[in-house]
Amino acid sequence: MADELQTLIIHDSDGALTAAFVRSVSSALAEDDNKAVRSLTRQLHAADLADLIEQLRRSERVDLIDKLGRTFDVESLPELDEDVRDELMKALPNSVIASAVRKLETDDALYLIEDLADEDREEILKKVPRTERDALKRALDYPEDTAGRLMQTEFVAVPSFWTVGQTIDFMRKDDDLPQNFYEVYVVDVSYHTTGWLPVSHILRQSRDTLIKDFMQPHTNVFSVTDSDSDVAYKFEQYNMASAAVIDEDGRLVGTLTIDDMVDVIQDEAEEDILHLGGVGQEDITSSIFTTTRSRLGWLLINLATAIFASWIISLFDASIEQMVALAILMPIVASMGGNAGTQTMTVTVRAIATRDLGAANAAQVIGRETTVGIINGLIFATVLGLFSWWWFGSDLLGIVIAVAMIVNMLAAALAGILIPLALDHHEIDPAVSSGVFVTTVTDVVGFFAFLGLAAWWLL
Repeated sequence: MADELQTLIIHDSDGALTAAFVRSVSSALAEDDNKAVRSLTRQLHAADLADLIEQLRRSERVDLIDKLGRTFDVESLPELDEDVRDELMKALPNSVIASAVRKLETDDALYLIEDLADEDREEILKKVPRTERDALKRALDYPEDTAGRLMQTEFVAVPSFWTVGQTIDFMRKDDDLPQNFYEVYVVDVSYHTTGWLPVSHILRQSRDTLIKDFMQPHTNVFSVTDSDSDVAYKFEQYNMASAAVIDEDGRLVGTLTIDDMVDVIQDEAEEDILHLGGVGQEDITSSIFTTTRSRLGWLLINLATAIFASWIISLFDASIEQMVALAILMPIVASMGGNAGTQTMTVTVRAIATRDLGAANAAQVIGRETTVGIINGLIFATVLGLFSWWWFGSDLLGIVIAVAMIVNMLAAALAGILIPLALDHHEIDPAVSSGVFVTTVTDVVGFFAFLGLAAWWLL
């Protein structure tokens, strides 16, 4: 077994855990081999350990943590997907969770306990030192998805009349400071922040230099009630590494760091992708019930819109009976329009999410997409018109489907950009709702244009 462990490849070429490694851990758990489990996981980064927990069967996850005991890296718990986290928090004893909370920074500790039942949360908090307990309770009072929930309450703050020497000695000797920090905040006697300093700037100054002589004014300070998406946007826009957080009275109460913002940005991107596919809040580890429930709603709406499109087709049933070619060709028009509309909608929703598209440039972008729709319509109208003429030997049929293609490609372009913009204007998430409406427009316009023109010109 020892030789196998030495030759076992943990990561594949993409950096993911190999199937052989996960199977080896699973086998060690099944054989109740604590030594092998610890040997296999000893070198894993916290994020990799979280990936391993997610890939194990449900019955194995708590067993892994139990076998690792004190060697278990609690930093892996905040890395878990929400569903797996909730499952583990329910399965683990409160004493184990309390031990993890004591070792984690406040923002990560909060992630573990925020969705627990009130009685479990209170029991866990009673086992946490008072200072940390008070910080966690204050954070829980802030709404979800705000800076107050994301911030770390551990930070470094000094008065402006201190010297560089005093500041360095303070950073070296104070045991209550965070392990990792990028900035030192300057505060007055009421703990209102008056400026900040990168740690590198402090180290470059002589020890007798006063902090107030070279501190920098704040350009971005966030309130505890600011939304996490707004904060993440500013972090990305201004290349920030960390930032101060103040309460309603303007007092410094925490700090936000780039690692938290990366998670928010990734979550926002994942949410948009899921919503564009008509999927709710789910991930690969979600249960069958959760997955089914998250998809059912939009599938029902899709069914309703499909029935509406079928009703449009039924208006021309007599025309279809007289010319079978119409039934053969009409899915092409609707399909091309749907794909074109989805392309435009995807770009538009992403541009809205990243705030690259707004009132200032909306007209310009609408004009561009309209032009693209017309050009694509002309190209594919020519191709499909000639193909239909060759296939069915009817030049009029080729002209009809060509005109219908131009109309539907133009409708697809306009729907793909105007629908997300309209939803965003009315404060409705365009990622959630755009897909169904865009598909409905392209189907209805495609069927109506093709069958209507055919009924008028050919029959």
